Parts: sequence; C-alpha cells; structure tokens
Amino acid sequence: MGLQRIDTALTDLMRRTAWIAMLAWLILPTHAAAAPDTGGISAGEQIFISGLGDRVPACQKCHGADGMGSDDIGTPRLASQVYAYLFKQLTDFATDRRTDDVMHKMNDIAKAMTEQQRKDVAAYLHTLQAPYSGSDLDKLRKEGTRIGDAERGQSIVTAGIPDERVPACQGCHGYRGHSAGLLFPALSGQNYVYLTHELASFRRASRGDAAGRTNDYMGAMRDVAGKLSDRDIADVAAFLTGVKPPPPPNNPLDPGNP
Repeated sequence: MGLQRIDTALTDLMRRTAWIAMLAWLILPTHAAAAPDTGGISAGEQIFISGLGDRVPACQKCHGADGMGSDDIGTPRLASQVYAYLFKQLTDFATDRRTDDVMHKMNDIAKAMTEQQRKDVAAYLHTLQAPYSGSDLDKLRKEGTRIGDAERGQSIVTAGIPDERVPACQGCHGYRGHSAGLLFPALSGQNYVYLTHELASFRRASRGDAAGRTNDYMGAMRDVAGKLSDRDIADVAAFLTGVKPPPPPNNPLDPGNP
C-alpha cells in the first residue's frame, strides 16, 4: 500500500508539472509580446506618425494622432490595445485573412510592411496612453445612427443571453471588456460605429457571406455573433463604448489608464 501511495503521489505531481509547463508555454510568449523592447516602440512611433513613404502612409491620418480612431470614418481606437492582438490583425491584413471593407487600405498597407515593422507599430500602439472617451452617442443619435440600450448591453456583456445560448462577452474579453490579454482585444471605450460594424461582419460570415470577417480564433466570434440580433449588437456596442476602466491595474496585458 505504501508503494501505491507513492506511485499515486508521483502521478499527481507529474500531472501538476505538466499543467504548469503548459500554462507557462501559453503565458510567457504572450507576456513577452506585451512588453516589447523600446527600440521597437520608437520605430513604431515613427511609422505611426510619418509612415514609410508612398506605400505606407502615416497611421495617424485615419486613426488620429492619439490613436483614438474616428466614428466619422469607422476606424477603431488602437491606443493601449493588446499587443498580440494588434500584431495578429496587421499580419492577417498582410496575408488577406482579414479584409479592410471600410477604408479599403489596410491590406495593401500591411503587405508593404515587414514583419518587424508590424511588430514595431503594434508595440507603439500598445504603449500609447489615451483616455477612455468612447463615442459621442448623442452626436451619433442626432446624425441618425441607431443607438442601443446600454443597460441591456451590460447584461449581455456580463451574463450573455442564456435563452439564445449567447455566452457573456467578458468570458473572453475580461471584466466589462477591459481585455483579458492573449489574442482577446480590449473592447471598453472602443468606437461605437466600429463595434457595430465588426459584430455585424462576424454575423454575416457565420451565415455564409464570403465578405464577412473570418479571422476570429477558432470561429468563436462568428459563433457568438451569428446568434445576435441587430438590437443585441446595438445594445452591446452602446454599453462597451461608454465603459470606463477601473484604477490602473498595472497589468501589462490590460490597456489600463494613463
């Protein structure tokens, strides 16, 4: 019996060691990606502000000098976004796994950049601090944009829609959309027009539209968005764009506050 107990203890220890090794494999590369070297950040800042000649215009022309994007032209907030997510999106544009159907420029721009340059831009944007202002929903409403119910959107983000088998958004995107690191982007303070457009694009893809967005990890967003109504999408976006973050968490995977 003594040998059996030792055998069982060793087996349990091996299982725990295997889990720790796997978690380290998952976490360490992402953490390293989230804290890129300062040289990469400086190079990325130069590209963001000035571009790289005719084929790569300055990123700030569409995304703003503060990286906040614009509801007027449908560009997203990039400032303080998760590094690994930003780099993946630039890579997906470069390889046509994602198509820019708003400005129709990102695919050509990303292709004209080297892998290192894409990393540099992602590094700079991750460290670019800007306030979580969100969209001006009153202005959008006056201009005729349909604005959802933020209170109902909060319910979907935190608890999902059980009857429709829609999981809570924060299960992958972190508390109130503050980000959970890895490849899951921060959604809090994101622009309303961008949020509604991308959710609708994932939904179109889930229903067989070849023009829809398909670069989500393991089809997770397509599965969720495919169950959302127009009202659901508007409500979720109305809540997320107005979310303000908690005090700075000092988490390198979370955008946080200036």
